[in-house]
Amino acid sequence: MDTPSPSPDSVEIPIDGTLDLHTFRPGEIRELIPAYLEACRERGILSVRIVHGKGTGTLREIVHSVLKKLPFVLNFRLADETAGSWGATWVTLKKI
Repeated sequence: MDTPSPSPDSVEIPIDGTLDLHTFRPGEIRELIPAYLEACRERGILSVRIVHGKGTGTLREIVHSVLKKLPFVLNFRLADETAGSWGATWVTLKKI
């Protein structure tokens, strides 16, 4: 039996504690963030930076609305000047 090849749209995301949303479509964000954060938790990464860009703030608002609904998110805040300022959000996760 042949193993199906990944779809051309699938992207391998490194689970390293930084999620850069610039390469994703807005419609993918609501499913991507919880999955990425769960993968980080499984690897013991409890401090995660989500890069959403500065732009108009729409993507940042979507990210924050998703984070507010996740029970395993302890807190989140905008990054400081060294980590992307208001173009990124730091997320602290609960241990598994």
